[in-house]
Amino acid sequence: MSRRTLLLIARGVTSLGLFALLAYILDPRDVSARLMDLDPAWVVIALVVSIAQVVGSAWRWRFTASRLNLDLPMRRAVSEYYLSTFLNQVLPGGVMGDVSRAWRHAREVDTRASIQSVAFERISGLVVMSAVATVSAILLLGDVSREARAGLAILVLGLIAWGGVSARRMRQRAEAPQLLVDVRRALLDGVALPVQLVTSTAVVASYLAVFVMAGRAVQLDTPALMLAMLAGPLLMTMLVPVTIAGWGLREVAAAALWSAAGLSPTDGVAVSVSYGLIVLVSSVPGAVVLGLTLLRSEDRDRTADPNPDGSGVLEVAGPRRDSAPPEV
Repeated sequence: MSRRTLLLIARGVTSLGLFALLAYILDPRDVSARLMDLDPAWVVIALVVSIAQVVGSAWRWRFTASRLNLDLPMRRAVSEYYLSTFLNQVLPGGVMGDVSRAWRHAREVDTRASIQSVAFERISGLVVMSAVATVSAILLLGDVSREARAGLAILVLGLIAWGGVSARRMRQRAEAPQLLVDVRRALLDGVALPVQLVTSTAVVASYLAVFVMAGRAVQLDTPALMLAMLAGPLLMTMLVPVTIAGWGLREVAAAALWSAAGLSPTDGVAVSVSYGLIVLVSSVPGAVVLGLTLLRSEDRDRTADPNPDGSGVLEVAGPRRDSAPPEV
């Protein structure tokens, strides 16, 4: 059994284990009752917002790529972003879709710049999301114990220290000067900084809006501002690559956050599951892109093989398959 398969199994088991823990601590019937009463109107509105979210994210990627002198048509950026979002939802780690997006683009343009355009675009959003999550956590934990605030401070300091160590290692690498130049071009110089900040703020706002709508879909009457503040720290937990697409870990974090805010942990789990389902459904266009891509790949394979009975396949297809992983 390969290491990748073992990792997938481990993350699946972790997700199931965390859900089992929640079922032991909370009454799963209360969560199920809320999910059974999902308001379809709020779900539809959230799905519409998610379309704007993907288009905005794709435009940010296209802008970042253009700053690195790469050509990326908007239509291609949107379809690739949908595919990336879908793969991130169904594959472990939450980044395999971004890896696929960078690799597919790199087949047509400079590999280094293609990888950087994806990485820088994600960093742009992560910086804004981290700022929102940190401010939200500080406000939410303002009335809780001193130990909780100390724990948050330690976490923030740890992230700062990690960033400093990473930056130092980056400067020590041989290609660091060129990398720093590319960072400035894509994220900091000229119009790049305001465009990245405005675009990423709009994308993060759409995440929070979808979360609020997920709460309304399960009949929560919690104020929208409170839901948005809770969403920031909660969605950051999905970056921890120990489950599949954040399932399980996000729900445990929701129960803890809702309890810390003096709210019902059952409500937190319900809105977290509602949000996860909405995001999964919103990524379905990516499954369509994947299906069409696989069909085109099969058509090319049949066209390239002059022997329908399979003879000669190794001579024709072998070198191509050795040079690149299967297309997704």
